[in-house]
Amino acid sequence: MTWVIERVKRNSKQSSKHPTAGEADTGDARRDRWRKHRIARRAEFVEAALRALDTHGPDLGMEDVAAEAGVTKPVLYRHFDDKADLYVALGQRGTEILFQRLIPAINSELAPVPRIRMALDAFFSVIEEHPNLYRLLARGGLQEKVLVKSDVVAEDKELIATALTALLGDYMRMFNMDSGAAEPWAHGIVGMVQSTGEWWLERRSMGRDSVVEYLTQIIWAAIDGLSRQQGIVIDPNLPLEENKVVQMRKAQETQAEGQ
Repeated sequence: MTWVIERVKRNSKQSSKHPTAGEADTGDARRDRWRKHRIARRAEFVEAALRALDTHGPDLGMEDVAAEAGVTKPVLYRHFDDKADLYVALGQRGTEILFQRLIPAINSELAPVPRIRMALDAFFSVIEEHPNLYRLLARGGLQEKVLVKSDVVAEDKELIATALTALLGDYMRMFNMDSGAAEPWAHGIVGMVQSTGEWWLERRSMGRDSVVEYLTQIIWAAIDGLSRQQGIVIDPNLPLEENKVVQMRKAQETQAEGQ
């Protein structure tokens, strides 16, 4: 998911001067070893920030992260320009965690309903495990607290909706249906899932399995209803003859095309 990480980084208020995992080697062995060490160290601090976020909530400070990492604040600032840089790195890590689970689920070779259920469970498992990270990113706290222009959650919503549009469009064309509905459907589904996720995080009036199952049935009912209007009956528990997938490309490939 390098391309996702690079997208978030480019949208921050200012680019960090610190090395990132997507950078190529320079050819200077000593310099490259030092760069890789700094990348690894920075990643360790991001994981410490995730743990501190679980403990202290969205109002965590740099001192909380430093304490969790077992270093002083000056050491932390050697690897991050400022709090904004650290928070953007948290957003990058959250995106990485989400897509590592979500994309394989969306592309699983399963029957329609199990496939929908698995994708939903991937999303809800991430926000259940990292609720404070989601709150920090989803409620605008990132922009207000550290003047970061990027809205990671909005960007991820757009990215997922775009991928889902392509996926739904492929299936609709496969069944000779009007694929024009794919885009509003995709954005509607993504918006519904996010809104439900935020409600669920606050209320917790039911378990994760229950909310995932309810959403699965709602989404499938809409798909089934539309397909039946076109005279098409899809068995929800049998894999389709052709398995359409979301094609995800890395940043380097996208950049190469633009050159």
